[in-house]
Amino acid sequence: MTPTLTIEALAGDPKRRRKERRVRTLFASAGMVSIAVSILIMVALIGEAWAFISQVELASLFTFGWFPRRGFYDIPTLIVATTLIAGIGMIVAVPLGLGTASYLAEYASPRARRWLKPTIELLAGVPSVVLGFWALTFISPEFVQRLFSAAPPFTMMAAGLGVGVLITPLVATVSEDAMRAVPIDLRLASYGLGANRSVTVRKVVVPAALSGIVASLILALSRAIGETMIVFMAAGAVGGALRTANPLEPGQTMTAAIAALATGSDQVAGEGLAFQSLFFVGLLLFLITLVLNSVSNRFVRKYRERY
Repeated sequence: MTPTLTIEALAGDPKRRRKERRVRTLFASAGMVSIAVSILIMVALIGEAWAFISQVELASLFTFGWFPRRGFYDIPTLIVATTLIAGIGMIVAVPLGLGTASYLAEYASPRARRWLKPTIELLAGVPSVVLGFWALTFISPEFVQRLFSAAPPFTMMAAGLGVGVLITPLVATVSEDAMRAVPIDLRLASYGLGANRSVTVRKVVVPAALSGIVASLILALSRAIGETMIVFMAAGAVGGALRTANPLEPGQTMTAAIAALATGSDQVAGEGLAFQSLFFVGLLLFLITLVLNSVSNRFVRKYRERY
C-alpha cells in the first residue's frame, strides 16, 4: 500500500526549517548593517558639509587653487587632478589588465595559470603605501624624469602610473573570471566555423563577457579615484595645489586633500571652515563612487548574457 503524502511531510524536518530561518536572519542582518553603516556615513558627511556650504562664500569655491587653511577652496583643482591621475591609471591598467586576462583565460596552460593567477592576486594585495614609495623612488626618477627632463620629482604623471600598477590586477582578475564564465560551446562553435583563437577571443569571448569586463573597468576607476597613499606621496602639493591640467606638475586629488589637511590634528588648524571642508570633499567623493557603482550595476543587469 502506497503511504499517504501529506503537506507536513513535504514541508521537511522542523529542525532543518528552524536552522534555515536562523541562517536567513543572519544574512539579512548583515545586509541591513551594511545599509545602516552607509546611511550613517551619509548623515555624518551631509551635516558637516552643509555647515561648510552654508557659511562659505561661493566665490572661494572657484579660485586659483586649493589652499583651505587660507580660505581658498577651489573644488575644480581637486576634480581636475583626480580625473587626470585616474585617467592615467586607466590608460595603464586597461591594456595590461585585459591582455593579462585574455592570456590567463584563453592562452595559458593549466600549469602556467596555476602560478600566474596567484602571483597577480598577490600584487593586488601589496599595500598602496609601498606602491607610493615605489612611484616616488623609481617611477618618477627612472621613468618620468628620464623622458621629461624638466619634470620635478613630484608629478601627477608618476602618481597616475603608480595608480595604474595598483589597479591592473583588479582589471585582470575580474575580467579573467568573466571570460572564463563564457561557455566552452561558444568557443567550439567559433572554431568549427574556421576562426582561429585570436578571432574567437575578439569576436566571441570578449563580447560575451562584456558586462563583466565593463564592471571590472568601472570598479577599477572607482578604486583609482579613491586611492590615497600613492597620490599623497608621489603627486606632491601636500599643503595645497594650484589648478593645472599638466600631468608633469604637482597636483592634489580629493583623497590626498583630505589626508593632507587632516594630518596631525583632530581639529584642522587654519581658516575657520577648513575642518568642515574635509566633509564637503568627502561627500563629493562618496557621491562620485556611488554614481560609478550604480552605473556599473545597471550596465551589468542590462547587458548580461544568460546561457
